[in-house]
Amino acid sequence: MTAHGREAASADGGRSAEEERAAEEERAAEEERAVDQALALVGHQPRAGHRPPEGPGATRSKPPPSSPVSPPSAVSPPSPSSAAAAAASASAGPESRPDSGLTPSSPARSAQTPGAAMPSAPAPGSPAPVVSPLAAPAPAPAVDSASSRSHGASSADRPASSPHAHRTGSTAWHAARALAESLGRAAPLAAHRLPLDRALGHVLAEAVVALTDLPSFDTSAMDGWAVAGPGPWTVKEGEGLLAGRGSTEPLPDGQALRIATGARLPADATAVIRSEHAHCDEAKRLLYAGREVVQGQDIRPRGQECRSGDELLPAGTVVTPPVLGLAAAAGYDALVAVPRPRVDVFVLGDELLTAGLPYDGLIRDALGPMLAPWLRALGAEVAEPRRLGDEAGALRQALVSSDADLILTTGGTAAGPVDHVHPVLAEIGADLLVDGVAVRPGHPMLLARLAEGGPCLVGLPGNPLAAVSGLLTLAEPLLRGIAGRPAQDRYRAPVRQEVHGHPHDTRLIPVVHREDSVVPLHYNGPAMLRGIAAADGLAVVPPGGVRSGTEVEILDLPWASASPWTEGCFT
Repeated sequence: MTAHGREAASADGGRSAEEERAAEEERAAEEERAVDQALALVGHQPRAGHRPPEGPGATRSKPPPSSPVSPPSAVSPPSPSSAAAAAASASAGPESRPDSGLTPSSPARSAQTPGAAMPSAPAPGSPAPVVSPLAAPAPAPAVDSASSRSHGASSADRPASSPHAHRTGSTAWHAARALAESLGRAAPLAAHRLPLDRALGHVLAEAVVALTDLPSFDTSAMDGWAVAGPGPWTVKEGEGLLAGRGSTEPLPDGQALRIATGARLPADATAVIRSEHAHCDEAKRLLYAGREVVQGQDIRPRGQECRSGDELLPAGTVVTPPVLGLAAAAGYDALVAVPRPRVDVFVLGDELLTAGLPYDGLIRDALGPMLAPWLRALGAEVAEPRRLGDEAGALRQALVSSDADLILTTGGTAAGPVDHVHPVLAEIGADLLVDGVAVRPGHPMLLARLAEGGPCLVGLPGNPLAAVSGLLTLAEPLLRGIAGRPAQDRYRAPVRQEVHGHPHDTRLIPVVHREDSVVPLHYNGPAMLRGIAAADGLAVVPPGGVRSGTEVEILDLPWASASPWTEGCFT
């Protein structure tokens, strides 16, 4: 906490600085434990090496049927002290109460969606099923206002006997992000060779190694005169040396020759004198220097930038315009890169309009126009969003027929009468990995993996800002893992004013950077986009809120910096 924050805390009669620090340290420790447990649940599997490209048309193959999130050593049902139970307890937070049905002597149980088949007992000698990670039964928490139903519409109150009743323990925000990224990195990589003009925005699957010295010969750094030895110098006859047409003849001592920037330096030349620093006596054909000449001046020696065999860029580097330039300079015509993750977006809701003003209870679809360009800015290839309405059959068919790496659905993640995401996932045998995250807005988001090595699915709440929260919490780290992109460095910045927090959950608040701090923006309700439209980042506000001057973690928005570069980023 800064000095300003401590003074404010003292003036307001708040907790002492020591208490604030202790609370912050405890929160950080709890988050670290949750992340470690989430990673344990996906088996700490190392990222598979990419397969060699088989040609320009090589694409990502389907992941193997075996589940990378199931620890390979699991041969018996996990006990209450297992990683799954521990992660459920740590991540459920305030949702896990004594009346949740869990006791110290009872193992964690996966909540079953009505209509889903109950798991049968394993056959003798076969591995026992693994409890769905980060899941523990708990009472249904309060849902963000209208965030579970549609893009701005209010959700129907959940009836006590709802046929879609479901709940598992909410996952801690940091743990949910760690699990999503780890799940993405567990997917096997394919690689393909792309010509330079098609590699922009992809991620290198192989390191770029210098194929030659750069520069590959001594060159002139300036337009001027190549000279040998001390002056004055006799001007050598001829048109001089131009880039690409360098002479191989040595330059005798005491002579000078015209030279252009980038031209190959003649052998035995000792320096280059810039044109503005030299005077040529045409009558005597002598060159004089206007200032002291130092040996080697204005010469780019061979290998100054790199030597053949030096690693220029490691695998995992995003291909930006400068990367393309460096690769070309190093002699590359193509790069071995990871294909961009392919994403399908399914927009749910009968109440959504695609044009015109809202009327008669119908509202405009805000997520369809927003998600595709946002996902492209994250380096994905996105098909045109499909509007499925509130038809469970249409959703089921769309899920089982998708060949994308990631599916995003919007709305339908709660338990209303037309919220079909959970029942359809149960029907097709999907593995529900995250069912609710302790974050506001966006609490009823979910993460699942379809059966038999199918794609991952991120279910976004229907309210716009709640959907943005789900996008940054689950979809962005998952895509980063699939694409092999390195995680961005986490950083913190002080908030310029007090930010109220949720009593138990993390809050994501749109902010804008101003000098050395961030300013929270208004209009940050679950159904609002006005705040995020003006923001360049989101502040991660811990439970309970923060005082003015407190440093908080910041999530940058993809257009707040110059990368990642992708074709059609905002088209």
